[in-house]
Amino acid sequence: MKFDLHCHSSASDGTLAPAELVRRAHKNGVDVLALTDHDVTDGLAEAAAAAADLPLRFVSGVEISVTWCGKTIHIVGLGIDSENLALAAGLASVRDSRVSRGRLIAAELAKLGIEGSFEAALAYTRNPQTLSRTHFARHLVEKGYARDVRSVFHQYLGEGKPGYVPHQGATLDKAVAWIDASGGVAVIAHPGRYGHSRNQAGVLIREFRDCGGKGIEVLTASHTADQARLYAELSRKYGLAASCGSDFHSPGESRVDLGALAPLPSDLKPIWELLEIDPH
Repeated sequence: MKFDLHCHSSASDGTLAPAELVRRAHKNGVDVLALTDHDVTDGLAEAAAAAADLPLRFVSGVEISVTWCGKTIHIVGLGIDSENLALAAGLASVRDSRVSRGRLIAAELAKLGIEGSFEAALAYTRNPQTLSRTHFARHLVEKGYARDVRSVFHQYLGEGKPGYVPHQGATLDKAVAWIDASGGVAVIAHPGRYGHSRNQAGVLIREFRDCGGKGIEVLTASHTADQARLYAELSRKYGLAASCGSDFHSPGESRVDLGALAPLPSDLKPIWELLEIDPH
């Protein structure tokens, strides 16, 4: 079976509506799909309804923004109950900081002569509280400041670049607790993106595990082959289940399409065992 347990719809910073995303995943041969929008669960009902009409198993998910050691990391929750009050309240608290961060990003871009970016970025969102750097990036591409979204991050919005403003997210223990309270399984998303040394990665993984975290993404679009091998090794060392997900956002922007990742190494414990999904 083909699993894709990390992707985004227009409910956060993807470009496809949840139902469109599900249909694309099915067309690409995905058997089990998780929608994991940033800090919001608004697209889950639509996606689940679309999946119910297809031979595709749908997993309710979310990707929570976390501030850890002064940097933003992401924790995916799989198999969540989106109606859980603790999770819903926690996500609302994280979303509250997105608009204020967006205004700060716009102010930094204005210093570079890029005016009006806050209002323009909002036009790309379905919900202003999901405003993200990706929405700003799409505006900058449209206005010709960069050739594509990835270039915008390299030039303007990535960490250390002139338009970068960190997002104040949840604490690691709270994010894991919200996922746990909702009946879900917590997974560290794309750990290779955070620039950690092996020792720093070990510190994060141990703290995450001690908070009740259960999994780590080994295969994801942004991981190099060396990073995939490293996090496979660390999943074994620290007893975490392995997950895989394309982190798909858009047909025209994403590095990897839905369902396009290679299978997980066979000696790793797959996260779907904890979700009680039979792969046969």
